[in-house]
Amino acid sequence: MPNKIILASKSKVRKEILDKNNIECVVEPSNVDEETVKSSLLKEKANPELISKNLAALKANKVSAKKVDEIVLGADSVIDLDGELVSKPESREEAMKILKKLNGKSHFLISSVCISKNGSMIWNYTDKATLTMKNFSDDQLKNYLSKISDEALYAYNVYQIEGEGRNLFETINGDEDTIMGLPIKKIKEYIGSL
Repeated sequence: MPNKIILASKSKVRKEILDKNNIECVVEPSNVDEETVKSSLLKEKANPELISKNLAALKANKVSAKKVDEIVLGADSVIDLDGELVSKPESREEAMKILKKLNGKSHFLISSVCISKNGSMIWNYTDKATLTMKNFSDDQLKNYLSKISDEALYAYNVYQIEGEGRNLFETINGDEDTIMGLPIKKIKEYIGSL
C-alpha cells in the first residue's frame, strides 16, 4: 500500500473522507476546465455517468502526468435527473431552479473515481445512489437555501447530505460516501492491493 496518495481535487469533503479512513494524501487540484469538458461531451450525447467517469480520469491523469511514480486519485460527482446532467449552480437563482427541478422526484447521484500513475489510468470505479426528494413549496425551498452558505452551495451542488441537505429527502438508497463524492470502500480495497 502506498504511504501517501495525491488527491487531484480541492474538495474539502473528499479530503476529510480520506483522512477519516487513514489514507494520507496531499491535495493538488487538477484545475481542469470542467464546464468546457462537460459541454463538449454533451454535444457528443454523452450520458451523465460517462461525463463523471471522463472528468475523474481527466483530473487524475492531468496531475499524474507531472508526478513520476506517484498514485493520484481523481474524482467527480454528477446529478442525473432522467438522463439529464444537473451541474453545480453558479448563482442562488440557479440553485433554486435546480431544487425545483429535483422537487418531489428521484434522481441519481453518480460518483466516479480514477487512480492514475505516470499519466495513465490504472484503476477506476463508478457508484450510483438514488435519492428521492420530498415535495416542497417554493417558500420552503427558499428557506432551505437561506441556511446554506455560498461556499457550500457552489462547492457541493444544491445539497449536502452530511448537513441540512439530508432533510430534503424522503428516501436515500446508496452509500453515503458515494453521495459525498468518494466511494471510499472500493478505493481502500484497491489501494490495499498495491
